[in-house]
Amino acid sequence: MRSLLIKNAKALVGIRPAGLRVVRGRAMAELPRIDDAWLLAENGRITSFGPMGTLPGIAERNGLEVIDATGRYVLPGWCDPHTHTVHAAPREEEFVDKINGLTYQEIAARGGGILNSAAKLRAMSEDELFEKAKYRLEVMMAQGTVAVEIKSGYGLTVESELKMLRVAKRLKSALPLQVKTTLLAAHALPVEFKEDRSGYMDLILNELLPQVKAEGLADFIDVFCETNYFTVAEMERILDAGAANGMPGKVHVNQFTSIGGIQAAIKHKALSVDHLEVMTDADLDSLGSGHVEGRPSGSTLHAPISTLLPSCSFFIRIPFGPARQLMDRDIPVALATDFNPGTTPSGNMNFVLSLACIQARMLPEEAINAMTLNSAAAMQLEHELGSITVGKRASLIITKEIPSLAYLPYAFGNDHIDTVLIDGTPVRSGAAVA
Repeated sequence: MRSLLIKNAKALVGIRPAGLRVVRGRAMAELPRIDDAWLLAENGRITSFGPMGTLPGIAERNGLEVIDATGRYVLPGWCDPHTHTVHAAPREEEFVDKINGLTYQEIAARGGGILNSAAKLRAMSEDELFEKAKYRLEVMMAQGTVAVEIKSGYGLTVESELKMLRVAKRLKSALPLQVKTTLLAAHALPVEFKEDRSGYMDLILNELLPQVKAEGLADFIDVFCETNYFTVAEMERILDAGAANGMPGKVHVNQFTSIGGIQAAIKHKALSVDHLEVMTDADLDSLGSGHVEGRPSGSTLHAPISTLLPSCSFFIRIPFGPARQLMDRDIPVALATDFNPGTTPSGNMNFVLSLACIQARMLPEEAINAMTLNSAAAMQLEHELGSITVGKRASLIITKEIPSLAYLPYAFGNDHIDTVLIDGTPVRSGAAVA
Protein backbone atom coordinates (compact mmCIF):
# COMPACT_ATOMS: atom_id res chain seq x y z
CA MET A 1 0.00 0.00 0.00
CA ARG A 2 1.42 3.37 -1.06
CA SER A 3 0.94 5.99 1.66
CA LEU A 4 1.53 9.74 1.72
CA LEU A 5 1.42 12.03 4.75
CA ILE A 6 1.29 15.81 4.39
CA LYS A 7 2.02 17.42 7.76
CA ASN A 8 2.33 20.88 9.28
CA ALA A 9 0.19 22.47 6.55
CA LYS A 10 -0.57 26.12 7.23
CA ALA A 11 -4.14 25.09 6.36
CA LEU A 12 -6.09 22.45 4.53
CA VAL A 13 -8.49 24.48 2.37
CA GLY A 14 -11.80 23.36 0.88
CA ILE A 15 -12.90 20.82 3.49
CA ARG A 16 -16.29 19.46 2.44
CA PRO A 17 -18.59 16.63 3.51
CA ALA A 18 -19.06 13.67 1.19
CA GLY A 19 -21.98 14.02 -1.19
CA LEU A 20 -21.92 17.79 -1.62
CA ARG A 21 -22.31 18.48 -5.35
CA VAL A 22 -21.90 22.26 -5.69
CA VAL A 23 -21.58 25.41 -3.65
CA ARG A 24 -24.26 27.87 -4.67
CA GLY A 25 -24.21 31.63 -4.97
CA ARG A 26 -23.74 33.42 -1.68
CA ALA A 27 -22.40 30.32 0.06
CA MET A 28 -19.38 30.44 -2.26
CA ALA A 29 -17.88 33.09 0.04
CA GLU A 30 -17.33 30.34 2.62
CA LEU A 31 -14.30 28.09 2.19
CA PRO A 32 -13.98 25.71 5.16
CA ARG A 33 -10.43 25.04 6.32
CA ILE A 34 -8.39 23.41 9.06
CA ASP A 35 -5.36 25.35 10.23
CA ASP A 36 -2.07 23.67 11.24
CA ALA A 37 -3.13 20.38 9.73
CA TRP A 38 -2.17 17.00 8.34
CA LEU A 39 -3.58 14.79 5.58
CA LEU A 40 -3.07 11.10 4.88
CA ALA A 41 -3.57 9.52 1.45
CA GLU A 42 -3.36 5.84 0.63
CA ASN A 43 -3.33 4.40 -2.87
CA GLY A 44 -4.11 7.82 -4.28
CA ARG A 45 -7.18 8.52 -2.11
CA ILE A 46 -7.64 10.79 0.89
CA THR A 47 -8.16 8.56 3.91
CA SER A 48 -8.02 10.99 6.85
CA PHE A 49 -6.99 14.50 7.90
CA GLY A 50 -7.18 16.83 10.86
CA PRO A 51 -5.34 19.36 13.04
CA MET A 52 -1.75 18.48 13.91
CA GLY A 53 -2.73 17.83 17.51
CA THR A 54 -4.72 14.80 16.32
CA LEU A 55 -2.02 13.28 14.10
CA PRO A 56 -1.93 9.53 14.85
CA GLY A 57 1.31 7.64 15.30
CA ILE A 58 1.89 6.75 11.67
CA ALA A 59 5.24 8.38 10.98
CA GLU A 60 7.20 5.14 11.33
CA ARG A 61 5.05 3.12 8.94
CA ASN A 62 7.15 1.35 6.31
CA GLY A 63 6.98 3.01 2.90
CA LEU A 64 5.28 6.15 4.17
CA GLU A 65 6.22 9.23 2.17
CA VAL A 66 6.09 12.46 4.18
CA ILE A 67 5.79 16.02 2.88
CA ASP A 68 6.45 18.79 5.38
CA ALA A 69 4.14 21.62 4.28
CA THR A 70 5.17 24.12 6.95
CA GLY A 71 3.98 27.59 5.95
CA ARG A 72 2.14 26.24 2.90
CA TYR A 73 -1.54 25.87 2.05
CA VAL A 74 -2.98 22.61 0.72
CA LEU A 75 -5.89 23.00 -1.70
CA PRO A 76 -7.87 20.76 -4.03
CA GLY A 77 -6.30 20.80 -7.49
CA TRP A 78 -7.81 23.03 -10.16
CA CYS A 79 -10.51 21.51 -12.37
CA ASP A 80 -10.81 23.09 -15.83
CA PRO A 81 -14.27 22.33 -17.30
CA HIS A 82 -14.04 24.16 -20.63
CA THR A 83 -11.05 23.82 -22.96
CA HIS A 84 -10.14 23.28 -26.59
CA THR A 85 -6.74 21.86 -25.67
CA VAL A 86 -6.56 19.59 -28.74
CA HIS A 87 -5.78 21.98 -31.58
CA ALA A 88 -3.24 22.07 -34.36
CA ALA A 89 -1.52 25.43 -34.18
CA PRO A 90 -1.61 28.90 -32.61
CA ARG A 91 -3.17 31.89 -34.40
CA GLU A 92 -0.87 34.72 -33.40
CA GLU A 93 -1.42 36.43 -36.75
CA GLU A 94 -5.04 37.01 -35.70
CA PHE A 95 -3.73 38.42 -32.42
CA VAL A 96 -2.06 41.14 -34.45
CA ASP A 97 -5.28 41.65 -36.43
CA LYS A 98 -7.09 42.26 -33.14
CA ILE A 99 -4.46 44.82 -32.10
CA ASN A 100 -5.11 46.54 -35.43
CA GLY A 101 -8.78 46.81 -34.55
CA LEU A 102 -10.54 43.86 -36.16
CA THR A 103 -13.25 42.17 -34.10
CA TYR A 104 -13.65 38.43 -33.54
CA GLN A 105 -16.60 38.44 -35.95
CA GLU A 106 -14.68 40.37 -38.64
CA ILE A 107 -11.76 37.96 -38.46
CA ALA A 108 -14.15 35.01 -38.75
CA ALA A 109 -15.95 36.57 -41.73
CA ARG A 110 -12.74 36.61 -43.76
CA GLY A 111 -11.86 32.98 -43.09
CA GLY A 112 -10.10 33.29 -39.75
CA GLY A 113 -11.19 32.06 -36.37
CA ILE A 114 -12.59 28.57 -36.03
CA LEU A 115 -12.40 27.87 -39.77
CA ASN A 116 -8.68 28.76 -39.74
CA SER A 117 -8.07 26.24 -36.95
CA ALA A 118 -10.16 23.62 -38.75
CA ALA A 119 -8.07 23.90 -41.91
CA LYS A 120 -4.84 23.46 -39.93
CA LEU A 121 -6.19 20.54 -37.93
CA ARG A 122 -7.46 18.62 -40.95
CA ALA A 123 -3.93 18.67 -42.39
CA MET A 124 -2.24 17.39 -39.21
CA SER A 125 -1.68 13.74 -38.35
CA GLU A 126 -3.26 12.23 -35.27
CA ASP A 127 0.15 11.48 -33.75
CA GLU A 128 1.38 15.06 -34.16
CA LEU A 129 -1.88 16.41 -32.76
CA PHE A 130 -1.49 14.07 -29.76
CA GLU A 131 2.08 15.18 -29.01
CA LYS A 132 1.18 18.88 -29.15
CA ALA A 133 -1.82 18.43 -26.88
CA LYS A 134 0.12 16.22 -24.48
CA TYR A 135 2.72 18.95 -24.00
CA ARG A 136 -0.01 21.53 -23.31
CA LEU A 137 -1.58 19.31 -20.67
CA GLU A 138 1.77 18.63 -19.00
CA VAL A 139 2.25 22.39 -18.63
CA MET A 140 -1.29 22.72 -17.23
CA MET A 141 -0.68 19.95 -14.69
CA ALA A 142 2.45 21.75 -13.46
CA GLN A 143 0.23 24.82 -12.97
CA GLY A 144 -2.14 22.85 -10.72
CA THR A 145 -4.77 21.46 -13.11
CA VAL A 146 -5.81 17.94 -12.12
CA ALA A 147 -8.88 17.52 -14.37
CA VAL A 148 -9.76 18.92 -17.77
CA GLU A 149 -12.59 18.85 -20.27
CA ILE A 150 -11.49 18.71 -23.92
CA LYS A 151 -13.80 19.63 -26.78
CA SER A 152 -13.72 18.74 -30.45
CA GLY A 153 -14.91 21.41 -32.88
CA TYR A 154 -11.81 22.26 -34.94
CA GLY A 155 -12.39 19.44 -37.40
CA LEU A 156 -15.89 20.09 -38.75
CA THR A 157 -15.82 16.88 -40.78
CA VAL A 158 -16.67 13.39 -39.57
CA GLU A 159 -13.08 12.24 -40.01
CA SER A 160 -11.46 15.22 -38.30
CA GLU A 161 -13.93 15.45 -35.41
CA LEU A 162 -13.33 11.76 -34.70
CA LYS A 163 -9.58 12.38 -34.93
CA MET A 164 -9.79 15.07 -32.25
CA LEU A 165 -11.83 12.91 -29.90
CA ARG A 166 -9.55 9.91 -30.42
CA VAL A 167 -6.59 12.10 -29.49
CA ALA A 168 -8.42 13.19 -26.34
CA LYS A 169 -9.10 9.56 -25.48
CA ARG A 170 -5.39 8.74 -25.93
CA LEU A 171 -4.49 11.64 -23.64
CA LYS A 172 -6.81 10.23 -21.01
CA SER A 173 -4.79 7.01 -21.04
CA ALA A 174 -1.36 8.62 -21.31
CA LEU A 175 -1.58 11.19 -18.50
CA PRO A 176 -2.57 10.96 -14.83
CA LEU A 177 -5.10 13.81 -14.76
CA GLN A 178 -8.81 13.19 -15.24
CA VAL A 179 -9.99 13.92 -18.79
CA LYS A 180 -13.58 14.42 -19.94
CA THR A 181 -14.43 14.79 -23.63
CA THR A 182 -17.09 16.76 -25.47
CA LEU A 183 -18.43 16.55 -29.02
CA LEU A 184 -18.58 20.13 -30.35
CA ALA A 185 -19.08 19.56 -34.07
CA ALA A 186 -21.62 22.44 -33.95
CA HIS A 187 -18.82 24.94 -33.43
CA ALA A 188 -19.03 26.69 -36.81
CA LEU A 189 -20.56 25.98 -40.19
CA PRO A 190 -17.88 24.46 -42.48
CA VAL A 191 -17.19 26.20 -45.78
CA GLU A 192 -18.47 23.21 -47.73
CA PHE A 193 -21.86 23.51 -45.99
CA LYS A 194 -22.09 27.31 -46.17
CA GLU A 195 -25.32 27.08 -48.19
CA ASP A 196 -26.58 23.86 -46.60
CA ARG A 197 -27.16 24.25 -42.86
CA SER A 198 -29.59 21.35 -42.73
CA GLY A 199 -27.06 19.11 -44.48
CA TYR A 200 -24.46 19.81 -41.82
CA MET A 201 -26.98 19.21 -39.05
CA ASP A 202 -27.83 15.87 -40.66
CA LEU A 203 -24.12 15.00 -40.81
CA ILE A 204 -23.71 15.70 -37.09
CA LEU A 205 -26.84 13.88 -35.98
CA ASN A 206 -26.97 10.96 -38.40
CA GLU A 207 -23.32 10.23 -39.21
CA LEU A 208 -20.99 11.67 -36.58
CA LEU A 209 -22.96 11.20 -33.36
CA PRO A 210 -23.59 7.44 -33.88
CA GLN A 211 -19.86 6.85 -34.49
CA VAL A 212 -18.88 8.90 -31.44
CA LYS A 213 -21.25 6.85 -29.30
CA ALA A 214 -20.11 3.53 -30.78
CA GLU A 215 -16.47 4.30 -29.95
CA GLY A 216 -17.24 5.84 -26.54
CA LEU A 217 -15.46 9.04 -27.50
CA ALA A 218 -17.55 11.73 -25.78
CA ASP A 219 -18.98 12.31 -22.31
CA PHE A 220 -20.88 15.47 -23.29
CA ILE A 221 -22.25 17.33 -26.30
CA ASP A 222 -21.89 21.05 -27.01
CA VAL A 223 -23.19 23.73 -29.39
CA PHE A 224 -22.00 27.27 -30.09
CA CYS A 225 -25.43 28.88 -29.88
CA GLU A 226 -24.79 32.40 -31.10
CA THR A 227 -25.71 34.90 -33.80
CA ASN A 228 -24.04 33.84 -37.08
CA TYR A 229 -23.28 30.37 -35.69
CA PHE A 230 -26.03 27.97 -34.52
CA THR A 231 -29.61 28.89 -33.74
CA VAL A 232 -31.57 28.05 -30.61
CA ALA A 233 -33.66 25.54 -32.59
CA GLU A 234 -30.51 23.84 -33.89
CA MET A 235 -29.07 23.71 -30.38
CA GLU A 236 -32.27 22.10 -29.11
CA ARG A 237 -32.09 19.37 -31.78
CA ILE A 238 -28.49 18.61 -30.85
CA LEU A 239 -29.16 18.62 -27.11
CA ASP A 240 -32.07 16.22 -27.59
CA ALA A 241 -29.89 13.88 -29.65
CA GLY A 242 -27.07 14.08 -27.13
CA ALA A 243 -29.40 13.29 -24.23
CA ALA A 244 -30.80 10.30 -26.13
CA ASN A 245 -27.23 9.02 -26.46
CA GLY A 246 -26.22 9.62 -22.83
CA MET A 247 -24.36 12.88 -23.46
CA PRO A 248 -25.54 15.84 -21.34
CA GLY A 249 -25.16 19.30 -22.83
CA LYS A 250 -22.38 21.76 -22.00
CA VAL A 251 -23.21 24.70 -24.22
CA HIS A 252 -21.61 27.93 -25.44
CA VAL A 253 -24.23 30.67 -25.00
CA ASN A 254 -24.42 34.46 -24.67
CA GLN A 255 -20.84 35.20 -25.68
CA PHE A 256 -21.77 38.10 -27.98
CA THR A 257 -25.59 38.24 -28.04
CA SER A 258 -28.60 37.02 -26.09
CA ILE A 259 -30.88 35.01 -28.38
CA GLY A 260 -32.72 32.66 -26.01
CA GLY A 261 -30.02 30.05 -25.59
CA ILE A 262 -30.10 30.25 -21.78
CA GLN A 263 -33.79 29.38 -21.55
CA ALA A 264 -33.43 26.54 -24.06
CA ALA A 265 -30.43 25.13 -22.19
CA ILE A 266 -32.41 25.08 -18.94
CA LYS A 267 -35.38 23.46 -20.66
CA HIS A 268 -33.14 20.73 -22.08
CA LYS A 269 -31.32 20.19 -18.78
CA ALA A 270 -27.85 21.17 -19.89
CA LEU A 271 -25.18 20.42 -17.31
CA SER A 272 -23.58 23.83 -17.77
CA VAL A 273 -24.01 27.07 -19.66
CA ASP A 274 -20.64 28.55 -20.60
CA HIS A 275 -19.39 32.05 -21.52
CA LEU A 276 -22.33 34.31 -20.43
CA GLU A 277 -20.51 37.54 -21.23
CA VAL A 278 -23.70 39.20 -22.54
CA MET A 279 -26.61 38.63 -20.14
CA THR A 280 -30.00 40.30 -19.89
CA ASP A 281 -31.95 40.53 -16.65
CA ALA A 282 -34.30 37.88 -18.10
CA ASP A 283 -31.34 35.55 -18.68
CA LEU A 284 -30.11 36.02 -15.13
CA ASP A 285 -33.58 35.55 -13.69
CA SER A 286 -34.10 32.38 -15.73
CA LEU A 287 -30.90 30.88 -14.34
CA GLY A 288 -31.85 31.95 -10.85
CA SER A 289 -35.38 30.61 -10.90
CA GLY A 290 -35.20 27.83 -13.47
CA HIS A 291 -38.19 29.47 -15.13
CA VAL A 292 -38.54 28.85 -18.84
CA GLU A 293 -41.59 29.01 -21.02
CA GLY A 294 -43.23 25.61 -21.15
CA ARG A 295 -41.84 24.30 -17.85
CA PRO A 296 -44.78 22.90 -15.90
CA SER A 297 -45.68 24.77 -12.72
CA GLY A 298 -44.26 23.00 -9.68
CA SER A 299 -41.80 20.91 -11.71
CA THR A 300 -38.32 20.26 -10.36
CA LEU A 301 -35.92 23.14 -10.82
CA HIS A 302 -33.05 22.45 -13.19
CA ALA A 303 -30.20 24.88 -12.64
CA PRO A 304 -27.19 24.42 -14.90
CA ILE A 305 -23.80 25.47 -13.60
CA SER A 306 -22.73 28.86 -14.96
CA THR A 307 -19.17 28.56 -16.23
CA LEU A 308 -17.32 31.84 -16.75
CA LEU A 309 -14.20 32.24 -18.88
CA PRO A 310 -12.46 35.43 -17.74
CA SER A 311 -9.23 34.92 -19.68
CA CYS A 312 -11.27 34.88 -22.92
CA SER A 313 -12.83 38.22 -21.97
CA PHE A 314 -9.36 39.56 -21.16
CA PHE A 315 -7.81 38.42 -24.44
CA ILE A 316 -10.48 39.61 -26.89
CA ARG A 317 -11.67 42.59 -24.83
CA ILE A 318 -15.29 41.62 -24.33
CA PRO A 319 -17.32 41.98 -21.11
CA PHE A 320 -16.50 39.74 -18.19
CA GLY A 321 -19.22 37.33 -17.10
CA PRO A 322 -21.45 38.82 -14.39
CA ALA A 323 -20.21 36.71 -11.49
CA ARG A 324 -21.67 38.90 -8.76
CA GLN A 325 -25.12 39.04 -10.35
CA LEU A 326 -25.11 35.27 -10.79
CA MET A 327 -24.06 34.63 -7.21
CA ASP A 328 -26.61 37.14 -5.90
CA ARG A 329 -29.24 34.90 -7.51
CA ASP A 330 -27.81 31.86 -5.69
CA ILE A 331 -26.49 30.31 -8.91
CA PRO A 332 -23.46 27.97 -8.77
CA VAL A 333 -20.58 29.54 -10.70
CA ALA A 334 -17.60 27.66 -12.14
CA LEU A 335 -14.45 29.02 -13.77
CA ALA A 336 -12.48 27.64 -16.71
CA THR A 337 -9.68 28.71 -19.04
CA ASP A 338 -11.33 28.22 -22.48
CA PHE A 339 -7.78 27.31 -23.62
CA ASN A 340 -7.83 27.61 -27.42
CA PRO A 341 -5.66 29.09 -30.18
CA GLY A 342 -7.91 32.01 -31.11
CA THR A 343 -9.44 33.65 -28.05
CA THR A 344 -7.57 32.22 -25.04
CA PRO A 345 -4.08 30.86 -25.78
CA SER A 346 -3.47 29.96 -22.12
CA GLY A 347 -4.41 27.02 -19.94
CA ASN A 348 -3.22 28.67 -16.73
CA MET A 349 -5.97 28.46 -14.11
CA ASN A 350 -3.93 30.64 -11.73
CA PHE A 351 -4.36 33.58 -14.10
CA VAL A 352 -8.08 32.79 -14.26
CA LEU A 353 -8.15 33.03 -10.45
CA SER A 354 -6.62 36.50 -10.56
CA LEU A 355 -8.89 37.73 -13.35
CA ALA A 356 -11.97 36.40 -11.56
CA CYS A 357 -11.07 38.47 -8.51
CA ILE A 358 -9.74 41.58 -10.25
CA GLN A 359 -12.19 41.89 -13.14
CA ALA A 360 -15.27 39.85 -12.11
CA ARG A 361 -14.99 41.03 -8.48
CA MET A 362 -15.16 37.57 -6.97
CA LEU A 363 -13.75 37.10 -3.49
CA PRO A 364 -10.73 34.77 -3.38
CA GLU A 365 -12.85 32.18 -1.54
CA GLU A 366 -15.60 32.41 -4.16
CA ALA A 367 -13.16 32.01 -7.02
CA ILE A 368 -11.46 29.02 -5.38
CA ASN A 369 -14.82 27.32 -4.87
CA ALA A 370 -15.58 28.04 -8.53
CA MET A 371 -12.28 26.46 -9.65
CA THR A 372 -12.54 23.36 -7.48
CA LEU A 373 -15.86 21.81 -6.41
CA ASN A 374 -18.11 23.70 -8.85
CA SER A 375 -15.79 23.18 -11.78
CA ALA A 376 -15.52 19.49 -10.91
CA ALA A 377 -19.32 19.31 -10.90
CA ALA A 378 -19.39 20.94 -14.34
CA MET A 379 -17.61 17.77 -15.53
CA GLN A 380 -19.59 15.37 -13.32
CA LEU A 381 -16.43 14.77 -11.25
CA GLU A 382 -17.63 16.20 -7.94
CA HIS A 383 -17.58 12.73 -6.36
CA GLU A 384 -13.88 12.38 -7.26
CA LEU A 385 -12.34 15.85 -7.04
CA GLY A 386 -12.91 19.45 -6.03
CA SER A 387 -12.64 19.28 -2.25
CA ILE A 388 -10.66 17.77 0.59
CA THR A 389 -13.01 14.94 1.46
CA VAL A 390 -12.29 11.41 2.69
CA GLY A 391 -12.55 9.04 -0.24
CA LYS A 392 -11.79 11.58 -2.96
CA ARG A 393 -8.67 11.51 -5.10
CA ALA A 394 -5.59 13.00 -3.45
CA SER A 395 -5.15 15.44 -6.34
CA LEU A 396 -3.91 18.50 -4.52
CA ILE A 397 -1.94 21.72 -4.75
CA ILE A 398 0.64 22.65 -2.11
CA THR A 399 1.49 26.33 -2.34
CA LYS A 400 4.77 28.03 -1.68
CA GLU A 401 5.05 29.92 1.60
CA ILE A 402 2.54 32.74 1.17
CA PRO A 403 0.99 35.07 3.75
CA SER A 404 -2.69 34.34 2.95
CA LEU A 405 -5.04 32.75 0.44
CA ALA A 406 -5.81 36.20 -0.96
CA TYR A 407 -2.15 36.43 -1.97
CA LEU A 408 -2.76 33.80 -4.69
CA PRO A 409 -4.90 36.08 -6.90
CA TYR A 410 -3.38 39.31 -5.56
CA ALA A 411 0.19 38.69 -6.72
CA PHE A 412 -0.90 37.83 -10.25
CA GLY A 413 1.60 36.55 -12.78
CA ASN A 414 3.80 34.98 -10.12
CA ASP A 415 4.11 31.25 -9.55
CA HIS A 416 2.81 30.40 -6.09
CA ILE A 417 2.72 26.61 -6.48
CA ASP A 418 5.31 24.41 -4.80
CA THR A 419 3.94 20.91 -5.42
CA VAL A 420 1.14 19.35 -7.48
CA LEU A 421 -0.10 15.88 -6.57
CA ILE A 422 -2.37 13.79 -8.78
CA ASP A 423 -3.75 10.71 -7.05
CA GLY A 424 -1.11 11.17 -4.36
CA THR A 425 1.81 11.19 -6.78
CA PRO A 426 3.81 14.37 -7.47
CA VAL A 427 3.61 15.66 -11.05
CA ARG A 428 5.47 18.75 -9.90
CA SER A 429 7.55 18.58 -6.77
CA GLY A 430 9.19 21.39 -4.86
CA ALA A 431 8.63 20.13 -1.33
CA ALA A 432 11.03 17.62 0.09
CA VAL A 433 9.53 14.13 0.27
CA ALA A 434 10.96 11.90 2.98
